[in-house]
Amino acid sequence: MSVASTGVAAPATFKAALVQLRTGKSVDANIEAASRLIRQAAAQGASFVATPETTSLMELGAERLFANIVREEDDRALLAFRHLAAELGLYLLIGSLAVLAGEGKAANRSFLIGPDGRILARYDKIHMFDVDLGNGEAYRESKNYQAGEVAVLADLPFGRLGLSICYDLRFPHLYRALAHGGADFLTVPSAFTQQTGAAHWHVLLRARAIETGCFVLAPAQGGTHENGRETFGHSMIIAPWGEVLAEAGTDPCVILADIDVARVREARSRVPSLSHDRDIKEPVLSRPE
Repeated sequence: MSVASTGVAAPATFKAALVQLRTGKSVDANIEAASRLIRQAAAQGASFVATPETTSLMELGAERLFANIVREEDDRALLAFRHLAAELGLYLLIGSLAVLAGEGKAANRSFLIGPDGRILARYDKIHMFDVDLGNGEAYRESKNYQAGEVAVLADLPFGRLGLSICYDLRFPHLYRALAHGGADFLTVPSAFTQQTGAAHWHVLLRARAIETGCFVLAPAQGGTHENGRETFGHSMIIAPWGEVLAEAGTDPCVILADIDVARVREARSRVPSLSHDRDIKEPVLSRPE
């Protein structure tokens, strides 16, 4: 797995905000709902704002999905959010948009937008959510989406950001690679199901923070959506030692926390596990003598 980066920056203290959504079937309505909460976050002093996975459209069926998405350069949601970031003068992570990627597939793509409206980084979700949860609830993300292949880091004035999306959360080696690449913060924009979220959301997010010594910023979709899907919500901001600094319920909202990057160095000095990593060879099956 390769890791792409955009440069080096000095850490600082800043206010981060997560926007929790309940995305529906209308792209224009979804842009309006997200923009309203992004403005609210900016009014409360946030200089970094992140939205969940599938910010502009929540569709599972291939026919409806592909009828409503376009290539990145033609995506009106992305253009609207670029203008909004420039208007508000903040760093804006759009957790993901579905964009056409060619060969009959879409990309589930995260966009980091700077305060001048430029796109600073893109990340395509690497791990596809192909699962059967039982009781008729099944997902085949790989049917419609093309998996990404590159882990992505981006530098902000506050420190280094490592990007991921939703199901990636279950693959700790991705976050370990991002941490070894210098990440101070990890973003996990998500649309976790109600079932998997209730069972695993809190423990997985806290584990990723503790394992890497990073802040974890996880904006989520929450509630029952227009297409009938139910998502878990509970957007969370977690400190490098594992403390939950802010948490939402299930309704659309904004949560905020002050982020002091010195806490990354503090956590890693107390338990320097990143420096203790060793290459593990293929396990050997022990047999009785």
